[in-house]
Amino acid sequence: MGKRKISKYNLLIFILTLILSTSVIIINTHTKYKGEGPYLETLSATSTSADNNFKININTATAEELQFLEGIGEKTAEAIIEYRKNFGGFKSIEEIKNVKGIGEKKFEAIKNFITVS
Repeated sequence: MGKRKISKYNLLIFILTLILSTSVIIINTHTKYKGEGPYLETLSATSTSADNNFKININTATAEELQFLEGIGEKTAEAIIEYRKNFGGFKSIEEIKNVKGIGEKKFEAIKNFITVS
C-alpha cells in the first residue's frame, strides 16, 4: 500500500474532533462565505444556553474565532473587535446588537453560542 495524502480539510476535522471529543460537531459542506469550503454550522448540537463549555467569549475572541458564529464574516468580526476596544468590552451578550451588522435576527442565531464571562 502506498502513502495516502491527507487534505487540510480532513486534518482540520480530525483535530477539531480530538479537541471537542465530548461534543457533536456538525459540518455543513455547503458554501457560505465567498463560495469557499465548508464551515462550522453549529458549535455543539448538545449545547444549551446554560452550557458555557463551547461558547465564544466576545470580549476575548479573535476575528477568526468570531467567524465561527453563524452569519459573522470578516467585516462583522472586525466591527465586534473595534466596538470592544472603543467601549471597554461587552457588559452583556445583548450589547453585541449595538455593533453595526448585528440585528435582532443575527443575535437570535448566535446568542446561545456567545458569552461575556
